[in-house]
Amino acid sequence: MAVGVFSWFIFFLAAVGAHAATLTLQSPRVTISASNASQLRSEPLSFVHKPSPALSLGPSDVLKLTFQVVDKEDGKGVQPHQTFLRFYDEVSGEEGIQPVRVSPGGKVKFELNMARPPTSLPPTTSDPLKVSLYIGSFVHSPVQYDLFDLVVPPSQPPPQHPDEASFHVRPEIHHTFRPDQKLPPKVISAFFTALLAAPWVILLGLWSHIRPQVPHLFSPSILPFIATLASFEVLLASYWVGLRLGQVLLYGAILAVPTALTGKRALAAIGDRRLGKSSK
Repeated sequence: MAVGVFSWFIFFLAAVGAHAATLTLQSPRVTISASNASQLRSEPLSFVHKPSPALSLGPSDVLKLTFQVVDKEDGKGVQPHQTFLRFYDEVSGEEGIQPVRVSPGGKVKFELNMARPPTSLPPTTSDPLKVSLYIGSFVHSPVQYDLFDLVVPPSQPPPQHPDEASFHVRPEIHHTFRPDQKLPPKVISAFFTALLAAPWVILLGLWSHIRPQVPHLFSPSILPFIATLASFEVLLASYWVGLRLGQVLLYGAILAVPTALTGKRALAAIGDRRLGKSSK
C-alpha cells in the first residue's frame, strides 16, 4: 500500500515539475558510531556505486546520515516539501517509511540509533535493507536516490497479547447430555399413588360416619359467599393452567369486592341465627 501511495506521489510531482529545476544532494556522508561514540565507519556516498561492503549496525550502534539539498543550477540550499527515507527488504517485501526533517537551508542530519530503533523500521532479518531517499517539491522536479544497503540486527517477534488466544480457532465443543430419566415400574407408582390417596379415603369414610350437618349452607345469605370463594379457587386453577400473574391480580382484585360484601352478610346472618333473631 505504501509503495503504491509513493508511486502516485512521485508520478504527480513528476507531472507537475516536468520543466522545473532539479534538486541534488551536496556532500552526502554516512557515519557509523559505537555506543561509546567511537567511529566505526565513515565515508561519502556516491550516486553511482553503493558502499561496499554493505553497511552493518550492531544492537547499540548509531548511523548518521548528513547531506544538503541544493538546487542543481545555482547551488543554493532548498527546503523541499516532502523528504522520506525508505527501508525496504526485497526478500520479505516489508518496508518502512521515515520522514526526514530538512532545515530552511536544505541541511539534513538523520540518526538511526539501534538501541532505540524507530517504529518506522520494518521487521528485519539477516537480509540487508535497501535504503532510498525520496525528495518531492512543487517547484522542483522530484528525485529518488538509492543510497546504500544496510544490515541491522534481526528484530524480535512482537510480544504476545494476553487475549491473543481468544482469537484463534478453539477446539470443537462436544455436549454431553444426561441420559433420559428412567420411570419406575408401574407397580411401585401405583403403590405410592394409593398411599397418597389413603388419607383422603379415610377422611371421607369418617365423614360418612359423623355426617356433619350444614343445613344453612345453601341459604340466600351464605350461598353467595361460598360462590365467591369457589370463584377464587377457579381463578387459582386458571393461573396454574395459563393465566399470567398480572391477570390473576386484576381478576382477584375484582373478586375481592363481592367476596368482602357477601362474607360480611354471611357472618351477620350466622350471628343473628345464633342469637335467635332469624330462622333463615
